[in-house]
Amino acid sequence: MFNADFTDNLSSQKQSTNNVVVDDDVPVVDMTPTFSPVGSTYGDRAKEDGQYIAMEYDGVRPLPFASQDENNNNAGFAPSVMSSVMTAEGLADPAGFLIICCVVLIGDMNRGVLFPIMWPLVQELGGNAVWLGYAVGSFSFGRIIASPTLGKWSIEYGYSKTLVTSTLIMLVGCIFFANVYSVGNLYFLVFSQIVLGIGSATLGVTRAYVAEITATRQRTTYIALLTAVQYGGFTVTPIFGAFFMWILQNRRYEVGFFVFDQYSAAAYFMVSLCGITLFLLMTRFQARYRTKPAAKSKKSSRTAERDELADRTTFLGITTYSAALLGCMLLNVSTKGSIGSFETMGISFAESHFGLQPEVAGLIVSLNGMIGVGFLLGMGTLGKFLTDVQMILGGIFVCALGIISFAAIDSVENGADNSIYHYIIGIFMIYGVGYPIGHTAVIGLFSKVVGRRPQGTLQGYFASAGSLARILFPIMSGYIAHYDSLNTVFIVLFVNLVVSNCFVAICRKTLEALSV
Repeated sequence: MFNADFTDNLSSQKQSTNNVVVDDDVPVVDMTPTFSPVGSTYGDRAKEDGQYIAMEYDGVRPLPFASQDENNNNAGFAPSVMSSVMTAEGLADPAGFLIICCVVLIGDMNRGVLFPIMWPLVQELGGNAVWLGYAVGSFSFGRIIASPTLGKWSIEYGYSKTLVTSTLIMLVGCIFFANVYSVGNLYFLVFSQIVLGIGSATLGVTRAYVAEITATRQRTTYIALLTAVQYGGFTVTPIFGAFFMWILQNRRYEVGFFVFDQYSAAAYFMVSLCGITLFLLMTRFQARYRTKPAAKSKKSSRTAERDELADRTTFLGITTYSAALLGCMLLNVSTKGSIGSFETMGISFAESHFGLQPEVAGLIVSLNGMIGVGFLLGMGTLGKFLTDVQMILGGIFVCALGIISFAAIDSVENGADNSIYHYIIGIFMIYGVGYPIGHTAVIGLFSKVVGRRPQGTLQGYFASAGSLARILFPIMSGYIAHYDSLNTVFIVLFVNLVVSNCFVAICRKTLEALSV
């Protein structure tokens, strides 16, 4: 909504055609009858989008007017502005946001639904923990090679074409995975995972879209909602994979060329979801095209101070801004890598140290994932009391405690009788609290540091950094577990998170200043 001072001074502003300066994070609603609005970041090709709410402007921007009165004075805002549902405090494109959530959901459901299936499938094909690491890491390999390209495409060709293309690739990848057991080859499993990774490499694109349709001060809230969908896709949906494994165990059905068994049914389920999402993208999603914003003739004092800090040269020989972006990417690697290792070792660890079946372990992860989604949905409230940096510190700390709690226990094979409650509490700290809060705050911090620059490409690189972690950490964990022990894996992950938190604590003031 408009702040009080802005509305109170509206009548005096109508008497002048001069530009006005508004605060950095107070978005201005442009309800002019033509598209694109004055100063809009979208080009003429997006005219079919209709009216657009320009969410963020810094420094000087023209005051939008609906018409002029008989004295040729600006007549002010259209009456519909005050009653518009899409206010400056909300989303510029609510329907688009929901479809974006669908894209993110199926992208990580391909990881989540297949989570309880992966280890039994690798074993069935004759693989070991090392092959499991390659199978999990190959998904992220696909993401890392495609994310920067899709980010650039979102700027050059628009979000709609980019997302339709990636979803089609994802659908093909699901079909490939459904036939892995029939082919009976571990290399084909890795190939299908790469194709799935390429198709789901749109995290940078979707985050850039959300960043462009939200105000800076509300960005973490909406990024958290998007991350809640992503996190739910990964951590809650393993229950579907566990269900398919349970109901189709030792059963096989053939319908023409299609074979349904405990390893393929989940993939065909994902094929149907990809089809639904494609339909929404092609029929309901409005294309947007990003162009360079108009040059600004004046900056507010706060922006000038932030830019001065961002342009300072650090001891690394790069600017503070570049160093902050690099630091956020490293934090992304640290947190994503840790959860990637659990994605790799989680099922085998539950079996070897707690005697749990894959279906039970998948159910525990899913339930704690639901709790994590609940925390993500409450990030807006949490953000009223804590900064992004504080949430990063707290989230990583809790995640590290959950990980180190597993480092001292022995396996069932060696006679250990570990309580299932220990597993539940540890997974709760990692999946239910630590990772969802800490990692989401990292995403929000990165988006705020980027600011008003085009985010598609940078978000693509950010997503690639996370995907790189999901390649390196699972493979590393597989080798350590195979040649040493899982206990050593947990110690390495704990040290990694502690070092990350030290970095955040040391650079806390700079990160907070750049993310205002």
